[in-house]
Amino acid sequence: MRKAALLYNPLSGRQRQRRATAIEAVLGVLRAAGVEVTAEPTRGAAVSGEQARQAVLNGCDTVLACGGDGTVHDILQGVAGSQAALGIIPLGTANALAHDLGIPRNPVRAAHSALVGAPHRFAVGRVEYQDFAGRCSSRYFTVAVGIGIDAHLFYKLNVAMKDRLGMTAYYAKATHLWFTHEMEFFDIEFVEGRTGERQQASISELLAVRIGQFGGMLRELAPGAALANNHIRLVLFKTGNRFRYLQYILRGLLRRRWQVPGIELRDGTHVTCRKCATRVFVEADGELVGTLPAEISMVPDAITLLVP
Repeated sequence: MRKAALLYNPLSGRQRQRRATAIEAVLGVLRAAGVEVTAEPTRGAAVSGEQARQAVLNGCDTVLACGGDGTVHDILQGVAGSQAALGIIPLGTANALAHDLGIPRNPVRAAHSALVGAPHRFAVGRVEYQDFAGRCSSRYFTVAVGIGIDAHLFYKLNVAMKDRLGMTAYYAKATHLWFTHEMEFFDIEFVEGRTGERQQASISELLAVRIGQFGGMLRELAPGAALANNHIRLVLFKTGNRFRYLQYILRGLLRRRWQVPGIELRDGTHVTCRKCATRVFVEADGELVGTLPAEISMVPDAITLLVP
């Protein structure tokens, strides 16, 4: 790491008053190590990727995303496909990707970790969807794409409540939706990751997962998922039974290998999700992006991540 751009979300996390102090401490660690580093606040989801892209064009060999999974996701859009490394300074609510990579939660320790981290090249996922203006759009993702009730959670989640209560807000809203949300089924076709066979299913929820460890209550959401894979781990909910949903979450929480009726784990390289009569939401890395129809695929050799 010789020249780096630190892009930080001025709104992420629950302790905003400490953010400036944390960022200055991170900059101090990097400059003490001889890194030429500049810091810039992100200017919203639509602009963050362009900020990262410009940093790479300006000669930065590393872009440091300082915030939560949403900040990392936005900055990923500008770094993917380049040779610049993406480092993570976790300052958000969930920090699932940082947890999976073993990056310390403490910002100063995370900065030291980035300095000595090994650059690893990974594939990323790509999701195409219909945005809220009715246009076909796409995003890269590193954590997961959720279609169905999972994305509906982010549609309903109150941002102010999330900022105030953190993960408690997610769990409270998820519980409410579990009791009240009407399950909508939609049709998918996917290419099986190991055999190449095309298969079809009617499901109420799809999770397309890239990481193995989420942390918190979710922990291992999709056993067998890993960034090192060149396929996506698919969780197919072929049921509208609320108890089966709860049973699957408890399976991950308790680290059990239960077979939950109506819920299947598969590997896939490409998924097509067809539009249905009602509006079904799509989220990527915890960010609500649009609605069906959608396609999910893999982009090999797409991103360099700094891994402790």
